Amino acid sequence: LLEHSLRESDVKRRLRELTASLEWSGMQIAPEQGQFMALLVELSGARRIVEIGTFTGYSALCLAEAMPADGTLICCDLSEEWTGIARGFWREAGVEERIDLRLAPALETLDALLAQGGEGRFDMAFIDADKGNYTRYFDRCLTLVRPGGLILFDNTLWDGRVADPQDQDEDTRAIRALNDRLLGDRRVTLSLVPIGDGLTLARKR
Repeated sequence: LLEHSLRESDVKRRLRELTASLEWSGMQIAPEQGQFMALLVELSGARRIVEIGTFTGYSALCLAEAMPADGTLICCDLSEEWTGIARGFWREAGVEERIDLRLAPALETLDALLAQGGEGRFDMAFIDADKGNYTRYFDRCLTLVRPGGLILFDNTLWDGRVADPQDQDEDTRAIRALNDRLLGDRRVTLSLVPIGDGLTLARKR
């Protein structure tokens, strides 16, 4: 897969390798997933995207590079340390001006966007943060995203743990709850793609 499809820039490769040396490196998305998400941006022509959970900025870099030059990516995170790493690589890649980083609890940022008239104004959302709030993030993103827009959820296979009835960890149960809810939600068209740790695509009808 990597040898025959991955086209990773030097900037993205160096960011990924630096992130791999960090204690929380497991939060990094796979490079083939980042490339797939970038393709989705190109296919959809997304100009306004919100990302929930930015970490060191690899996924944001993939999304921002695929956007038009006048696009805007709003990134929600809490860590100045991790996003400080991200900023340097975004600047080097020439996409920093497209990214609006907001350091605050994501639910507060999403609620502020809604209060400012953001309903239906976004083309895409990528959710990759605390699993216990996934359904709350979904509720808000479904309102923020326009009809025909796409919501992406990371970690929906959760290293296979969602299929293990013996695993009753809080995060595992939260992802199961999201997966069950999405399956029955006719407001979206759905596909769970087995790339990375599971990437669910939900297109708002």
